[in-house]
Amino acid sequence: MIYEMRTYTLKPTKLADWLALYKSHALAVQQEHLGKLIGFFTTEFGTANQVVHIWAYESLDDRAARRGRMATDPRWTEFGAKNKELDAIVELKSSILKPTDFSPLA
Repeated sequence: MIYEMRTYTLKPTKLADWLALYKSHALAVQQEHLGKLIGFFTTEFGTANQVVHIWAYESLDDRAARRGRMATDPRWTEFGAKNKELDAIVELKSSILKPTDFSPLA
Protein backbone atom coordinates (compact mmCIF):
# COMPACT_ATOMS: atom_id res chain seq x y z
CA MET A 1 0.00 0.00 0.00
CA ILE A 2 1.18 3.51 -0.83
CA TYR A 3 -0.35 6.88 -0.06
CA GLU A 4 -0.39 10.07 -2.07
CA MET A 5 -0.51 13.32 -0.15
CA ARG A 6 -1.48 16.29 -2.29
CA THR A 7 -1.09 19.78 -0.86
CA TYR A 8 -2.65 22.74 -2.61
CA THR A 9 -1.82 26.29 -1.61
CA LEU A 10 -4.61 28.64 -2.64
CA LYS A 11 -4.82 32.36 -3.17
CA PRO A 12 -6.05 34.34 -0.16
CA THR A 13 -9.86 34.61 -0.08
CA LYS A 14 -10.26 31.68 -2.56
CA LEU A 15 -10.31 28.78 -0.10
CA ALA A 16 -14.09 28.63 0.40
CA ASP A 17 -14.76 28.99 -3.33
CA TRP A 18 -12.29 26.25 -4.23
CA LEU A 19 -13.67 23.87 -1.58
CA ALA A 20 -17.21 24.45 -2.86
CA LEU A 21 -16.12 23.79 -6.45
CA TYR A 22 -14.22 20.68 -5.44
CA LYS A 23 -17.11 19.32 -3.39
CA SER A 24 -19.67 19.91 -6.15
CA HIS A 25 -17.62 18.88 -9.20
CA ALA A 26 -14.58 16.77 -8.26
CA LEU A 27 -15.08 14.80 -5.06
CA ALA A 28 -17.49 12.19 -6.45
CA VAL A 29 -15.39 11.75 -9.59
CA GLN A 30 -12.22 11.21 -7.59
CA GLN A 31 -13.90 8.83 -5.16
CA GLU A 32 -15.24 6.81 -8.08
CA HIS A 33 -11.91 6.59 -9.91
CA LEU A 34 -9.25 6.88 -7.23
CA GLY A 35 -10.94 4.78 -4.59
CA LYS A 36 -9.90 5.18 -1.00
CA LEU A 37 -9.83 8.72 0.37
CA ILE A 38 -7.93 8.63 3.66
CA GLY A 39 -8.56 12.26 4.62
CA PHE A 40 -9.24 15.76 3.34
CA PHE A 41 -7.97 18.68 5.42
CA THR A 42 -7.49 22.42 5.59
CA THR A 43 -4.67 23.98 7.58
CA GLU A 44 -5.50 25.54 10.92
CA PHE A 45 -1.97 26.70 11.78
CA GLY A 46 1.17 27.06 9.70
CA THR A 47 0.86 27.96 6.04
CA ALA A 48 -2.55 29.54 5.47
CA ASN A 49 -4.95 28.67 2.67
CA GLN A 50 -3.84 25.09 2.21
CA VAL A 51 -5.82 21.99 1.40
CA VAL A 52 -4.29 18.56 1.96
CA HIS A 53 -5.81 15.29 0.83
CA ILE A 54 -4.49 11.75 1.09
CA TRP A 55 -5.43 8.80 -1.14
CA ALA A 56 -4.47 5.12 -0.73
CA TYR A 57 -3.34 2.93 -3.63
CA GLU A 58 -2.19 -0.66 -3.91
CA SER A 59 0.92 0.41 -5.84
CA LEU A 60 2.35 3.08 -8.15
CA ASP A 61 0.92 1.14 -11.10
CA ASP A 62 -2.53 1.15 -9.45
CA ARG A 63 -2.24 4.92 -8.95
CA ALA A 64 -1.20 5.50 -12.57
CA ALA A 65 -4.06 3.37 -13.92
CA ARG A 66 -6.68 5.02 -11.71
CA ARG A 67 -5.49 8.55 -12.48
CA GLY A 68 -5.36 7.69 -16.18
CA ARG A 69 -8.98 6.55 -16.19
CA MET A 70 -10.03 9.65 -14.27
CA ALA A 71 -8.28 11.91 -16.79
CA THR A 72 -10.60 10.64 -19.55
CA ASP A 73 -13.81 11.25 -17.57
CA PRO A 74 -15.72 14.25 -19.00
CA ARG A 75 -16.74 15.27 -15.48
CA TRP A 76 -13.06 15.60 -14.55
CA THR A 77 -12.43 17.67 -17.68
CA GLU A 78 -15.32 19.94 -16.69
CA PHE A 79 -13.88 20.35 -13.19
CA GLY A 80 -10.49 21.19 -14.72
CA ALA A 81 -12.03 23.97 -16.82
CA LYS A 82 -13.93 25.40 -13.84
CA ASN A 83 -10.83 25.11 -11.67
CA LYS A 84 -8.78 27.01 -14.24
CA GLU A 85 -11.49 29.69 -14.47
CA LEU A 86 -11.53 30.10 -10.67
CA ASP A 87 -7.76 30.62 -10.74
CA ALA A 88 -7.34 29.78 -7.07
CA ILE A 89 -4.33 27.46 -6.99
CA VAL A 90 -0.92 28.96 -6.34
CA GLU A 91 1.01 25.71 -5.86
CA LEU A 92 0.50 21.95 -5.89
CA LYS A 93 2.81 19.50 -4.15
CA SER A 94 2.36 15.76 -4.45
CA SER A 95 4.22 13.26 -2.27
CA ILE A 96 4.12 9.48 -2.43
CA LEU A 97 4.33 8.02 1.07
CA LYS A 98 5.24 4.46 1.98
CA PRO A 99 4.22 3.39 5.49
CA THR A 100 6.74 1.85 7.84
CA ASP A 101 6.15 -1.69 9.03
CA PHE A 102 4.83 -0.33 12.36
CA SER A 103 2.47 2.28 10.89
CA PRO A 104 -1.23 1.83 11.65
CA LEU A 105 -1.81 2.33 7.90
CA ALA A 106 0.64 -0.40 6.80
